[in-house]
Amino acid sequence: MKNKRHPGLFAIPYVLWIAFFVILPILLIVWYSFTNTNQHLTLQNYHTFFANGTFLRMSLNSFWYAFLITLATLLISYPAAYFLTKLKKQQFWLLLIILPTWINLLLKAYAFIGILGRQGLVNQFLQLFGLGPVNMLFTNFGFLLVATYIEIPFMILPIYNAIVAIDPALIQASEDLGASKWQTFRFVLWPLSRAGVESGIQAIFIPSLSLFMLTRLIGGNRVITLGTAIEEYFMTTMNWNMGATIGVILIVMMILVMLLTGNKPAHGRRMHHE
Repeated sequence: MKNKRHPGLFAIPYVLWIAFFVILPILLIVWYSFTNTNQHLTLQNYHTFFANGTFLRMSLNSFWYAFLITLATLLISYPAAYFLTKLKKQQFWLLLIILPTWINLLLKAYAFIGILGRQGLVNQFLQLFGLGPVNMLFTNFGFLLVATYIEIPFMILPIYNAIVAIDPALIQASEDLGASKWQTFRFVLWPLSRAGVESGIQAIFIPSLSLFMLTRLIGGNRVITLGTAIEEYFMTTMNWNMGATIGVILIVMMILVMLLTGNKPAHGRRMHHE
C-alpha cells in the first residue's frame, strides 16, 4: 500500500515565512502607527501627517520622482527591449544588462559620486571642450539620472520577455495587410506586450516611492521623499511611531499602484482594442 502524501505539508515553510517575515512586520508597523511613545492608542500620528503640509509635499515629491524615474526607464527600456529581440546571442546581451544588478547599490552610488563630481570623469570630458565644471551632484537631474540607470534592467527584462513571446507571424501579417510601422506598434505590438510594461512599471514605480539612499548620496538634501522621512524618524529622531505611520501610508500608496497597474483580463483587453 502506497503512503499517502499530504501536499499541504509542503506549504508549511512558505506559510511560516510569510507569517513571520511579511505579515507580522506589517502588523507591527501598523500597531506602532496607531500608538504613541507610551504605547497608548491614538490617531495623532495620522492627524499630524495629513495636517502637516510638509508631509503632503513629501508625498507629492515621492510620486513625482517615482513617475519621472518610471517614465524615463520606460522610454529607454521599451526600444532597447525591442531591438534586443532582433539581435543574435540575446542571452549574452541579457547577461550584460543583468550584470549591474549584481553590484551593491551603495557601491554604484559611490561610483557615480566619482563620475558626476566636479573632478569626475564627466567634468574632465567637458573640460576638453572648454566647458565646466558642471555641478551635477546634489541636484534633481543627478538623482534622476542615477536612479534611472540603476532601475533600467528591471524594466527591460519584463518587456523583453513579453515581446519575445509574441508570434512573429502576427507582426508579419500586420505588415502584409498594409499597416504602417506605427499602426503595427499601436494595434499589435503594444497590446500584446502591455503585460510586460505593467510588470516593469510595478517593478520601478513601487520601489522608487521609498528611495532614501540615493536621495541622500546623490540628491543631497534637495531631494526629500517619504523614504528619507522614514529614515529620519527611525534612525535620527527615534520617533518610531511617526516613522511607522509614514510607512503605513507608503504601503497603501504601493497597493494602490499595484491595483492601478494590475493586468486586466485578456478578454477585456481584446474588447477594448476592438
